[in-house]
Amino acid sequence: MSESFRILSRRDFGKLALGAAAASALPRPLFAANAPDTPLHGLSAFGDLKYPADYGQFDYANPEAPEGGRFTFTVPSWVLNQAPDTFDTFNTFILQGNAPPRIEHLYEGLMLATLDEPDSIYGLLAESVSMSADRNTFRFELRPDARFSTGAPVLASDVAFSYRTMKAEGHPSLAISLAEVADVTAEAERTVVLRFTGRQTLPTALQALSIPIVPESFFKDRPFTEGGFTEIPGSGPYRTGRYSAGRFIEYEKRADHWARDKPFQRGLDHFQTIRIEFFRDRQAQLVAFQKGDTTFREEFTTKAWATEYQFPAVTAGRVRLGTFEEDKWPRFQCWALNQRRAQFQDARVRRAINLCFDFEWTNANLLYGLREHSQSPFENSDFVATGMPSPEELALLEPLRADLPPEVFGEVWRQPVSDGSGRDRRLLRDAADLLQAAGWVRKGTQLVNAEGAVFRLEYLINDPEQSRVYGKMIENMKLLGIDASMRLVDAAQYQDRQNRFDFDMMLCAFSFNGTPTREGMSLFFGSASRDRTGSYNYPGTASPAVDALIERIGEAEDREQLAFAMRALDRTLRWRLDWLPNIGSTGRKCAWWDMFGFRDTKPDYGFPVERLWWYDETRAKAAGRA
Repeated sequence: MSESFRILSRRDFGKLALGAAAASALPRPLFAANAPDTPLHGLSAFGDLKYPADYGQFDYANPEAPEGGRFTFTVPSWVLNQAPDTFDTFNTFILQGNAPPRIEHLYEGLMLATLDEPDSIYGLLAESVSMSADRNTFRFELRPDARFSTGAPVLASDVAFSYRTMKAEGHPSLAISLAEVADVTAEAERTVVLRFTGRQTLPTALQALSIPIVPESFFKDRPFTEGGFTEIPGSGPYRTGRYSAGRFIEYEKRADHWARDKPFQRGLDHFQTIRIEFFRDRQAQLVAFQKGDTTFREEFTTKAWATEYQFPAVTAGRVRLGTFEEDKWPRFQCWALNQRRAQFQDARVRRAINLCFDFEWTNANLLYGLREHSQSPFENSDFVATGMPSPEELALLEPLRADLPPEVFGEVWRQPVSDGSGRDRRLLRDAADLLQAAGWVRKGTQLVNAEGAVFRLEYLINDPEQSRVYGKMIENMKLLGIDASMRLVDAAQYQDRQNRFDFDMMLCAFSFNGTPTREGMSLFFGSASRDRTGSYNYPGTASPAVDALIERIGEAEDREQLAFAMRALDRTLRWRLDWLPNIGSTGRKCAWWDMFGFRDTKPDYGFPVERLWWYDETRAKAAGRA
């Protein structure tokens, strides 16, 4: 985790990410115009599908691009139990272990999300889908030519097994996505029916339709939760190739991929080999790129971007630099203060700690003026609250007044602005007052509570860059009497302690996608996920008011209602400061050896470079990379 975004994106598993898309036009839902049980090629929660039933390809694909070549990089994003700096298992569907990123390219679901629509999904393994009038039952007809990498057909029994098993034994993200799936039935060899409990909303249901499908036969004599390096067969365009645990892995494009000429696959996945390199140290990653051992890099560290990209290959034009637009998903980089520990349960304490971060000084002196101060967990979206609550927001908030900070009903919380000195006396005085009001008093050089316990805070990090950027914040905490420190741990220990909520403070970054659902928001902010191992509720939020607002999100019938509910939640979260908004970026900083072709514009809702770009032999020869 650098000082800026290291996005956790789950878009390659369809709607797995439990996120939100910006509210814009408000057309009637697609389903209003279709009779129940009508076979459809795609579904959308709040709007029309972009692509008709006879579409030939997605607009961001390029069927004319050449096939072949190698793409070597360190990953900027990962999903489920994956880790960017090591791996010790190929099983990415469970909580245990660290799987290699991009192993999701081995798998496909019944339906898939597009990169140029906020909430549409289209048939993938499923040739068609029909829905009952009450929207509780979905019937899928599987494509007769769908095959696993073993050559075995993808059958309804495989779908039923995957759904049942991942709900019962899968990673928490999968299990929560499937929480309202009541039953999955293989009615015929290629007909499968998903029945929901009736408690789900339509967006909730749609997010459950893209989970990866695996062959039931593979698990006949082995437990689903088994780790190790035996590849779990999938039906996707790649399979595992050479690897060295914790060092590198290669994915090889399958010549026998059943869907290589299907519209949803046409013009994508051009590289023959995708190779991921693993490094424990950010500087080692950069050196590998400068040497040409890796050929693409997304840079998250402002110091590196400003000072370390003037090496000879850049000045000679063999390496190119560029800034691409951010995806149009709400993004999230915040500190979590673990409220399972008593010293962080009072919101005044959390506000005081936030005041110790002097963004203006940090941005000017350490971040080269390239960052902005985040205000919200839903940056870059229409879900960011502004000013006073609207009448629609007040209608949601008033019934919850007794459980809300009174400030929620006034101007929305915004970050303090310092004098840029790095040690703003006014802000530190305000922080001291907040700590005293919360029961922490100065005794010598330390803060203690009524029982005499010393206020201690350990900031858990897995990247030394955080020590450089946030060291001043630790110094300011010490000035207030907090026994503050940073602890750098390796990737495996960091992941383990994160999963077990064994930390005081840590930095987290996510990119929400899809349409927000009750289950998705609960995974991050709901009381039910507070003590669920592997959930993303790292601060331990447990608020009846937050839970009630999450319910309202689940009840939204159009994007307008959804936006009002999300803004009410945003307003509440910002005054509670369960998550302390950190810093944000204004674009994706990328560097690559000039050996690739790509379209000038990127899709709005994702940037999987390894799927969109292609090897350009002419450029590679000119760059000395052929």
